[in-house]
Amino acid sequence: MLTIGYIGNGKSTNRYHLPFVLQRENIKVKTIYRRNPDRDSWKAHPSIHYTTNLTEIMNDAEIQLIVVNTAVESHFEYAKMALEHNKHVLVEKPFMLTKEEAEEIFALAKEKGLIAQCYQNRRYDSDFLTAKKVLESGKLGDLLEVEMHYDYFRPETPESTHTFTYYHSYLYGHGTHTIDQVISYFGKPDHIHYDVRQLLGTGRMNDYFDLDFYYDKLKVSVKSSFFRLVQRPSFVLYGKKGVFVKQTEDRQEEHLKLFYMPHHADFGIDLPQHYGTLTYMDEQGVYHEEKVVSEVGDYGRVYDDIYNAIINGADKQIKDEQTLLAMEILEQGIKQCK
Repeated sequence: MLTIGYIGNGKSTNRYHLPFVLQRENIKVKTIYRRNPDRDSWKAHPSIHYTTNLTEIMNDAEIQLIVVNTAVESHFEYAKMALEHNKHVLVEKPFMLTKEEAEEIFALAKEKGLIAQCYQNRRYDSDFLTAKKVLESGKLGDLLEVEMHYDYFRPETPESTHTFTYYHSYLYGHGTHTIDQVISYFGKPDHIHYDVRQLLGTGRMNDYFDLDFYYDKLKVSVKSSFFRLVQRPSFVLYGKKGVFVKQTEDRQEEHLKLFYMPHHADFGIDLPQHYGTLTYMDEQGVYHEEKVVSEVGDYGRVYDDIYNAIINGADKQIKDEQTLLAMEILEQGIKQCK
């Protein structure tokens, strides 16, 4: 049994963590630290103890893993505190404010023989898993180009923001998803071209980014905007023999926002109209066009991974060097914000 304590009782904990963790019989959520209980907007779980005393969660010998789900500017402080109290730590993304902070946290974890890890749940998005399945089928031939889009139409968000803070930027908040997907599958690129913008002008929030990752002959593009009334395809894969287009993104977030939770058998499952289309020429020159049944996404697999690392001594699936590279890319990208 892995026993967990949470720091933070907001949307991240209650929408993107607890619905998956509470489904797992080998994990126990014991305590949640909430600093301002009078401002809580989430219903309390009867099986979980809630506290306003941070020392209580740090000094609880039964708690093995502390999950940090607070504002990014407090991640370093809480992660360091947890490690100093001999707790493993899982931190929401973006992991830290800087690569330097991340290096210090990983060094401290290594010194104490503990695990520190970033919560990169988007590795278990259905659309990403499906794109990987198509790539590994070989039907596209040599891969030439990948386009990944993560679009919104939320003009009210940047329009209501009149100051620029790099760690509250669109790149830090959303690029951290897709950048990790690229790194996890393709590794470290040869070089990156950054186009990171404030579309509403200098001094406003960052609301757009377009990053091109180059791997020899392959280009992987990650593009996002707050101003896309019609979303671009989630994934487009171009090979020498074909193309795969997945128009719709993973549906787990859609269902979570509707409070349609993972205990439902069809939670996050794509319907046939959500399936991507694979078009290719086979070895005999015969044209094919087929729908690809989507893989099943499950954000809770991050917890399966960290359970196996802590309890069974398995290797971490989200590697320190991958998280450090992602932090470096975020830092470099936001420095070039136009």
